[in-house]
Amino acid sequence: MDVVCEAETLDDTTQVADAPLILRAPEKHDGQAIHDLIARCEPLDLNSVYTYLLLAEHFSPTCVLAHERDQLRGFVSAYTPPGRPDVLFVWQVAVHRQARGRGLGPRMLRHLLGRPGLEDIRYMETTVGPSNRASRRMFARVAGSLGAPVRESRLFSRSLFGPHGHDDEPLLRIGPFDAH
Repeated sequence: MDVVCEAETLDDTTQVADAPLILRAPEKHDGQAIHDLIARCEPLDLNSVYTYLLLAEHFSPTCVLAHERDQLRGFVSAYTPPGRPDVLFVWQVAVHRQARGRGLGPRMLRHLLGRPGLEDIRYMETTVGPSNRASRRMFARVAGSLGAPVRESRLFSRSLFGPHGHDDEPLLRIGPFDAH
């Protein structure tokens, strides 16, 4: 995952490495491509294609795809938790290996914060395992670009994941901020 944030609009098209980078909401026909991207982005947990179909169908206003030369280069899945309209919970940020080093992760997150309907977001939350240094750096830089503090607290301990060998997933909370 990468750094350097820029505010962008919903219909964003910018030049990146001589190819247009298009950020848009996912659609259900994107489910398999999203699954394939996540499969290439360790250490992200791979969910079923069905999960990505549901995200694209039910949560597209809070998710974003990045395309370059008709290739999926990035994906962010996020949602607003029930009863907390000022929070954007970021589930996964995936950046294809060929698109890393260009700040795509933070750009997709800032793109989401600039979307119509998300004007009330004042906090961004996510869980990041202690060993995932790249994601932790990315979220710290996003917080810095928003002028917001980051607080860490316990959320999901390793024992809750059962015998499948998963790291702790502490909660990172960025905010309050005004992204507009």
